[in-house]
Amino acid sequence: MTTPYTPMAYKAPDEQPDNIEFWQAAREGRLLVKHCQSCGKTHWYPRTLCPFCMGDTVWKTASGRGTIYSYSVTRKAGPQAYCIAYVTLDEGVTMMTHIVDCDLDAVRIGQKVKVKFAPSVDGAPVPVFAPA
Repeated sequence: MTTPYTPMAYKAPDEQPDNIEFWQAAREGRLLVKHCQSCGKTHWYPRTLCPFCMGDTVWKTASGRGTIYSYSVTRKAGPQAYCIAYVTLDEGVTMMTHIVDCDLDAVRIGQKVKVKFAPSVDGAPVPVFAPA
């Protein structure tokens, strides 16, 4: 039996002065990650100060490509099944996200994925990932 993906309604993100650039890029179909100007490390979850050296950070465009590190398909928590996953981006950081546009029973660790942007209710689109 296969579990088809059904689009979800995402809550609008909380746009704040420190993340407005991220959400504007999402509206343009670009994924941004934070990069430290001092130590050169990229990190996720975005922070104003680098979690490694406390240096200043800047937004950089990510490739939008990654690999599923871990995942879970939830079938009974709501009206539809969904897949939540940790995806390691080609830039080396790992982010929590949803896997979309696929048979949820076919999702696998190590699977290559690419970013998409799912609409939210009255807000910026939310980054999700689909098989590459």
